[in-house]
Amino acid sequence: MKRVLINLIVCTLMTNYYIDTVIWIDLYEWRKGFHDEPLGEYAMKLFSHIIDSGGRVIFSDLHITELGMKYSTEETIEIMSRVINNIEIVDSSLTQRNEAKRIAKELNIPEGDVLHALIAKSNECILITRDNHFKKLSNICE
Repeated sequence: MKRVLINLIVCTLMTNYYIDTVIWIDLYEWRKGFHDEPLGEYAMKLFSHIIDSGGRVIFSDLHITELGMKYSTEETIEIMSRVINNIEIVDSSLTQRNEAKRIAKELNIPEGDVLHALIAKSNECILITRDNHFKKLSNICE
């Protein structure tokens, strides 16, 4: 059985977590991977660990935009409600969005991925993702 690797990019050693949108979708749809990996179950365990350890999940306007491309407002609220007592909603800044455009063009990766990394860094989060594009962004987070 092939294991799914979750890339952890540590911005600081705090209990703030920034979860890439794909993992929120894994949880909501209870998805399985290409090799039948229980991605939804992995996501549930991750969120349970964060909640049990007193961590806080940072949820951004970018999450809302990305989830809004796939789900209704009600469904997006339902997705967030799973960690509602441990969630903080933040907005990206114009500076972050402009920097994301510049870096995305320079590295040839999706602008949204760069913006997620920048938001995670500015909120002193541990960024959790399954997306390999973030490997190119390790210089954003120390």
